[in-house]
Amino acid sequence: MIIEEMPQWHFISLLRESGVEAIVIANERDVDFQNNVKTTPDIAFLEVASTRILILSELVERCIRLNIPIIALVPKTRVAEIVEALDVDDFVVYPSDITEIVARSKKLMKGSDISSEPDVIRVGELLINETNYEVSLRGRRISLRFKEYELLRLLASNTGRVFTREGLLNQVWGYDYFGGTRTVDVHIRRLRSKIEDVDHSLIETIWNVGYRYRNIKKEP
Repeated sequence: MIIEEMPQWHFISLLRESGVEAIVIANERDVDFQNNVKTTPDIAFLEVASTRILILSELVERCIRLNIPIIALVPKTRVAEIVEALDVDDFVVYPSDITEIVARSKKLMKGSDISSEPDVIRVGELLINETNYEVSLRGRRISLRFKEYELLRLLASNTGRVFTREGLLNQVWGYDYFGGTRTVDVHIRRLRSKIEDVDHSLIETIWNVGYRYRNIKKEP
């Protein structure tokens, strides 16, 4: 069933039947959505429509503070704008079928599962805890969105290896991801803003190819 052909309550009900507790954020009145639900949802769906970027950014920031993954429901005409401006975990271009929505939701939920045994990646002063998805650099905790975390984990686990933009897009977002390599560039820029400064350059751009994490000795 196509998502824009169903009322919001039915959309949420179908997700719940598939094991996904979700909430749809559609406008400014939903900024304080946590006051209207009994439990924290697994996924927040951001209904973009014609809402201004400033308001959408406020909604996204609220979800980030609550550590709720965000999937934007985006009309094709706003894809480039949304990917560039908003720090969402994923997006779905509509018209889209509910089965795709469920699949993307469960993929994000699986990424948020912290039931595995502790496993820490250490590369220089960078620590990536694969159990609780925490990242710290030079003793300071770094707050990353899930895709930023996945991107950093892949690069840091393969120091010195050059990944093409297409390779990163396929491994982090999946082969069925609807979006161009510009998505990778945007997330790399956001990631750099969080882990780099004038004295520390960690992710190198290989012009006309892609990116790599600097070849720093990886600790056991």
